[in-house]
Amino acid sequence: MRRRGYDPVLLEVFRNLFFAASEEMGVALCLSSFSPNIKERRDYSCAIFDAEGKMAAQAAHLPAHLGSMPMSVEYVIERMTLAPGDVVALNDPFRGGNHLPDITMISPVYAPAGKGKKKKRLVYYTANRAHHSDVGGTAPGSMSITTEIFQDGVVIPPVRLVRGGKLDGDVLGLILANVRTPEEREGDIAAQIAANRVGERRILEIVERQGLAGTLRYTKELQAYAERMTRTAIRGIPDGSYRFEDAMEDDGFGSGPVPICVELTVRGDRLRVDFTGSAPQTRGSVNAVESIARTAAYYAVRCLVPYDIPNNSGCMAPIEVIAPPGTVVNSRFPAAVAGGNVETSQRMADVVLGALAKACPDVVPSASCGTMNNLSIGGFDPRPGVREGKPYDYDETPGGGMGGGLAGPGEDAMNTHLTNTLNSPVEALVHAYPF
Repeated sequence: MRRRGYDPVLLEVFRNLFFAASEEMGVALCLSSFSPNIKERRDYSCAIFDAEGKMAAQAAHLPAHLGSMPMSVEYVIERMTLAPGDVVALNDPFRGGNHLPDITMISPVYAPAGKGKKKKRLVYYTANRAHHSDVGGTAPGSMSITTEIFQDGVVIPPVRLVRGGKLDGDVLGLILANVRTPEEREGDIAAQIAANRVGERRILEIVERQGLAGTLRYTKELQAYAERMTRTAIRGIPDGSYRFEDAMEDDGFGSGPVPICVELTVRGDRLRVDFTGSAPQTRGSVNAVESIARTAAYYAVRCLVPYDIPNNSGCMAPIEVIAPPGTVVNSRFPAAVAGGNVETSQRMADVVLGALAKACPDVVPSASCGTMNNLSIGGFDPRPGVREGKPYDYDETPGGGMGGGLAGPGEDAMNTHLTNTLNSPVEALVHAYPF
């Protein structure tokens, strides 16, 4: 009988510590934000990453950021060395972003290390992504029918917004000069910075209480645990190849339908998601980028894992995603991508779930409404007074619908996936925890 190299109780303790830290980041962001887009629609995600840029924990916020925020973090740490107190901002969809309204903030976490604890070592990153209700572009809300990314709004490459704890007013001023509602944008940006600071404080408290070596070790153990459980779930899917195809009705310029194809290949505990055959990138703004293709694949597979596991890089390790460049699922610069993140992403997730339905027909529910139902309203305030003539914008997301399944509503069906296939939860645990 093999012995575990870790304490299962401590594993659960660390899991909840990291999850609570990322959740508290979200609470801080939500409560201190200015716009209804973040405060009420809660269009944001918060996460913690290890020093290599691998996700350590993501709060239960927005699945659309599951596979994309890690790409932004990886891009930043490959090209920049962040000092204590720095905050990097970016929204570039071709550098790990989704679309321009989603602005990401990334901060390093330095912890005392070495003799006397006088030296500091970069041990984690905190990051959050929030959808801003306007980032410029041709129409209020930055979600209009466009033909190139420059029409979508202001493009922010990775740039230090905060240096050593001091806000760079010039960088902030440049961003605010290119949006319709600068006061609201400034408040939401400040809320994002504050959220990362909350995460940093909580991580340092964990390190102080649990020790740096133990904290780093159990971060890796949690990632390995999530990977084992995901591989166990994939092993419950019958080996084979499964294809599915759907289409976007149009790209806004009469170029529809726009096919989206996927082929899933299951081999043991690995799964490949191949979008080859999807339409070339379009003239209109329904193009998606690679980060969205990854997210659609990770989200669909994550829904099928019946175990209560943490969201981290381990969930993604057994999944290979192929998204041919120059297609609607992985467009090239300077494609317009505003709608790719809110419409095409839904159809991409639908086709992955459609292919999985062929492998697990008694588990995957029927298709959902297939849209995020984004409604953008904006213009100039006509009311007499201090706000007369000032721009305003507002985003709303009317409710859609979820497909039904044999087990009832789609979510319930997902939560029961593979338990029967593996005979019992105990057998699933044996696969994940070999003794």
